[in-house]
Amino acid sequence: MTTATVSRNTAQCLPPGLRSSQAAVQLPEVQEMLRRLSGHGLGIFMPHMHDERTGDFLSLLDDVTQVEAGLEVSFRSTAEIAKQGDRFLPVAWLWRAGAVTTAAACEMVEPKSPEGDEPPIKHKMRVRG
Repeated sequence: MTTATVSRNTAQCLPPGLRSSQAAVQLPEVQEMLRRLSGHGLGIFMPHMHDERTGDFLSLLDDVTQVEAGLEVSFRSTAEIAKQGDRFLPVAWLWRAGAVTTAAACEMVEPKSPEGDEPPIKHKMRVRG
């Protein structure tokens, strides 16, 4: 198995939509899209989330965005994240309802900088205690 493939037994455990996503990566047209995207520093991902109780794979809901903050992943309301656009950097996109929408975002912090300097924007890190 390579990093681009999954065993049949593993794929059987996925919901049908995610099983289809896994199989699509092997299609020549998808591999061509991936080749073209890589020229822009982009890739392909399988939008998903997990059942909080069982850990099972689930398709990412239309109104949910995957969020990484403090090096931990959570799933939040897309509307909530959109209202805080200055705090979240989109890192994954989907085509939904005829438009580009954010599927995943990283929470950012803006450290204070000397007056006049462009402040560096950094990923929100885990608070060490």
